[in-house]
Amino acid sequence: MPGSPVTGHDKASNDRLSLQQPNGAPGPVPAPAEGLALAPPSPAERWARARTFHHSSYSVARVAGDRAERGLRVSVCLPARECAGTVGEIVATLGELQTAGAIDAIVVVDAASQDGTATVAEREGAVVWQEAELMPSHGAVLGKGDAMWRALSVLEGEVVCFLDADTEGFSEHFLTGLLGPLLCEPGVSFVKAFYRRPLIHGVSGQPLRGPAGAPGATPGADGGGRVNHLLARPALELFYPQLAGVRQPLAGEVAARRELLERLPFATGYGVEIAMLIDVWREVGLDGIAQVDLEEHRNRHQALSALTPMALTVLATIAGRLEREGRLSPPAAAGELDNGAATHAPLERPPFASVRVA
Repeated sequence: MPGSPVTGHDKASNDRLSLQQPNGAPGPVPAPAEGLALAPPSPAERWARARTFHHSSYSVARVAGDRAERGLRVSVCLPARECAGTVGEIVATLGELQTAGAIDAIVVVDAASQDGTATVAEREGAVVWQEAELMPSHGAVLGKGDAMWRALSVLEGEVVCFLDADTEGFSEHFLTGLLGPLLCEPGVSFVKAFYRRPLIHGVSGQPLRGPAGAPGATPGADGGGRVNHLLARPALELFYPQLAGVRQPLAGEVAARRELLERLPFATGYGVEIAMLIDVWREVGLDGIAQVDLEEHRNRHQALSALTPMALTVLATIAGRLEREGRLSPPAAAGELDNGAATHAPLERPPFASVRVA
């Protein structure tokens, strides 16, 4: 039975409605005057109502049953860098899901962490690869996106799920929620997570990594994902309005059909999530994409100053896509300007299907 789309409390629709308030107050838009018709929903709004799901629709038993019925192997990959404090709990939980038949393989791709991440992950049962060991003929590894691309060389499942390795308080629903729409809903090829990311500041002004009740914390605040809210979503609204209903375009948690991932170029570094979303939309259209509400997600926050290069890379990645589509003109002549998209956009790896693994 298909899961129930998140319609009654669809956050994407609510955001749009609240923006229409004349006084900026939250709440629903007043009913139109008699005789005036509401504007028809946009493609993004229609998509959000039909393809937004809640993790609670997908139990472990349901995911495991649908996976077995379809004969699909599921590989879970965690790109990791200095995550010894969290990766053990995550892998242990994934191991329970593996025993329950929801997934087949747990792979950690480690970025030469010095804190023992690889040792902790191996101890809990993950297969661990150092990112530099994967496809070394392609040179140095250039960040997370590159590690994800290289990971395809060792992930064998027809379904691939990428999870963050620094998630605190990891629960099984982070995985089953992502896999659910892909395995249980017809026509879905790509699933993206969305959630609340509390930004918890301590008395020092630095993010706390302790419990929400720690001194100086502001429990329940939804201040995380700042580049997502301030740059990625507005940019999609302007340049890719069909994707305006995607709540967390920069979320690192995704599940996808392997054959789809193999057809995509992979941006290295911070550009991978936004590039993948746009490219997936080009490949399978809105109906092939779903998003799932995972509720609250806690992981590391970066200092505000560290977000500038991230934001610049995300913006340059979008600009690069616009240039390819002929909707944005690059600098008139080489050397005239040194701040075009090509200067800041990350290197992209070619579609995996076109590459010989070595």
